[in-house]
Amino acid sequence: MERLPGLRDFYPEPLPHTDVWSADARQYIFDKWRTTAKRYGFREYDGPPLEPLELFTTKSGAEIVGQLYNFEDKGGRQISLRPEMTPTLARMVAAHERNYKKPIKWFAIPQLFRYEKQQKGRLREHFQFNADLIGETDPAADAELIALVIDTLRAFGLTHEDFVIRLSSRNAWQDFYQAGGGELAHEYAFFQIIDKLERASPEESETKLAALGFSVAAVNAFIEAGKPTAELESILNNLAARGLREFIKIDYQVIRGLAYYTGVVFEAFDRKGEFRAIAGGGRYNNLVKLISGGKVDLAALGFGMGDVVLLELLKARGLMPKFDSPMDVFVVIEDEALRNISLKMVHDLRAANFAVEYPLTPAKADKQLKRAQELKVRFTVRAENDAYVRIRNAKTRDEVVTGIAGVANHLS
Repeated sequence: MERLPGLRDFYPEPLPHTDVWSADARQYIFDKWRTTAKRYGFREYDGPPLEPLELFTTKSGAEIVGQLYNFEDKGGRQISLRPEMTPTLARMVAAHERNYKKPIKWFAIPQLFRYEKQQKGRLREHFQFNADLIGETDPAADAELIALVIDTLRAFGLTHEDFVIRLSSRNAWQDFYQAGGGELAHEYAFFQIIDKLERASPEESETKLAALGFSVAAVNAFIEAGKPTAELESILNNLAARGLREFIKIDYQVIRGLAYYTGVVFEAFDRKGEFRAIAGGGRYNNLVKLISGGKVDLAALGFGMGDVVLLELLKARGLMPKFDSPMDVFVVIEDEALRNISLKMVHDLRAANFAVEYPLTPAKADKQLKRAQELKVRFTVRAENDAYVRIRNAKTRDEVVTGIAGVANHLS
């Protein structure tokens, strides 16, 4: 029986096949995400993988249903596997925001599902590092979040030569549109054209822009000038003070979710242009109010960083460590009369935070030692009698005999 298309199996390394994914690599990525987020004062939260379908259609419109794993449950409710985490966050914050001091700084590592066509860097499920900052309107919050993106990627060994944060602003485009005499009623249509500028032909973009009183030349000139607004300048100065300015580029081609983001937006890309966006986010000041039906109005911003593209990038740059998972100790049981004493030693060593293996059933000593080599243990330990044990360093082959009660201290 095979797994469903677009979903993944995660195996411990060494991997048995190229068509499976590494559970060790996944945990390595999760650990880096968690460690960096906590250094920035973000607290971890989580929510259910199943949500009311209405939660996602409220945020993104009915057209999103075609991208979801949605169904009617046995209670007659229309529900969906979560395709993103931010609507859940907005629901949770709206319900209990009075219990938390502002700004709220939370992160999560959810598994997300979308029923979409599979392509490079995009599957039907992925894990995603989400970090959000709620209840602060000052651009200092935007800078804090962008710094978290940068330091998260740096935690994997990536440098400014490997990736760049493309920084933009919906407000900058609104100023450009209004200065050019654009009508408010057609502003959304204008943003749609800008959003598809890199994918559409110049002729198609020219025709659509001309209908709104603009030209591709004027739009490209604005993008190429890359002049930061006062808001973006404040963010750049903040990041420069941290020594992170070299990671940032003003790029007004980045506009992101049209009906969702309300201000500063950004995306992280590898500088060689080999992969999809590594991360992306921005301000969404209206979402909490929308999800709460107008009862709670809090400014918010956040980003998402998926594991699929990140893993591809780390592999391409040779930055994934080897996952040998060596054990600390193998307890050899050569004399079955000493099994109970050996089991007590195994348990005591594990309680002292050592990773310990031993033969579950009687086996010849050479077979046990072969297993110890396969596990790449640091030490073998063998009970000599009920009072003494022999410890051998697997690397140096030095041996020492010590009292059974002092094994943990000696290994430490």
